[in-house]
Amino acid sequence: MASEQLVDVELKPLLDFFPPIEFSREGLPALRQMFADMLAAAPVAPDSSVTMSLVSIAGPAKAPPLRILCYRPATSAAALPAVLHIHGGGYVIGTPDMMDLSNRRLAADVNCAVFSVDYRLAPETPHPGPVEDCYAALKWLYDNAPSLNIDRARIAVKGESAGGGLAAALALLARDRGEVPLVHQHLIYPMLDDRTILTSSENPHPFVGEYVWTPVQNRFGWASLLAAEPGSAGVSPYAAPARADTLTGLPSTFISVGALDLFLEEDLEYARRLLRTGIPVELHVYPGAFHGFDFAPQTARVALAAARDSEAALRKALHG
Repeated sequence: MASEQLVDVELKPLLDFFPPIEFSREGLPALRQMFADMLAAAPVAPDSSVTMSLVSIAGPAKAPPLRILCYRPATSAAALPAVLHIHGGGYVIGTPDMMDLSNRRLAADVNCAVFSVDYRLAPETPHPGPVEDCYAALKWLYDNAPSLNIDRARIAVKGESAGGGLAAALALLARDRGEVPLVHQHLIYPMLDDRTILTSSENPHPFVGEYVWTPVQNRFGWASLLAAEPGSAGVSPYAAPARADTLTGLPSTFISVGALDLFLEEDLEYARRLLRTGIPVELHVYPGAFHGFDFAPQTARVALAAARDSEAALRKALHG
């Protein structure tokens, strides 16, 4: 493989935990069940420092209710900053439950409330369903800030992979609707540009996209979300944020990505555009790292560095 010699040696064992996945519409139910079974079998580490509750809120018009997982430091009685978290999964798999431990740790270490939304998945619900679900959760969070004991002036959006793409799209939607001011967007190897399926085939980067999330999987994810061929004309920026004509007016931004991640170049370009608009951006590219590398055991130094950088940036954005 072209990039094998570039993979961080401490990350190589993680590749054994990411089995090759072949996506198809017919196979999605079984794939989702497999991940649900894996999650159910995972050990649960009790943590009395964070409380977790489950709420159901109204979804967008003519849509079903939304499930929200809510996390809060147990010892904090003051109004806290809040993070609306959006899980990854290529727009086609995943639930907020799979980030439970991460969100517990985030709430405790950053001293914030975390709300993780269970948005509808493609292809059953294509764009704009997923981003409208996320917007409904954000609007609920903002409107109910006093009763939720959060500071509505300090709300951020955060997501990984497809969740990072949705977080970026949500920031654009919030900017344009003018109802919910955001203080920050926190994008972990975000999936931003459906046109990457063209560049990865017509002008391929020789060292990205070999592991975990490949060009083939990327095409399936985008085609499922768009219900159209990725790279076509007229794709909404609220589906693919890289399509936005202008990034003016967006909040401070954190972007991190591995040097071997398929999303490397689209993430770098998004950061460049934000910087040229005058928006404060913190950008990290981790050498030897592939998509999902931050799931590595705590012995992998590059994963530890990524966690420290992410937490420090979010703490600064929310607390100053």
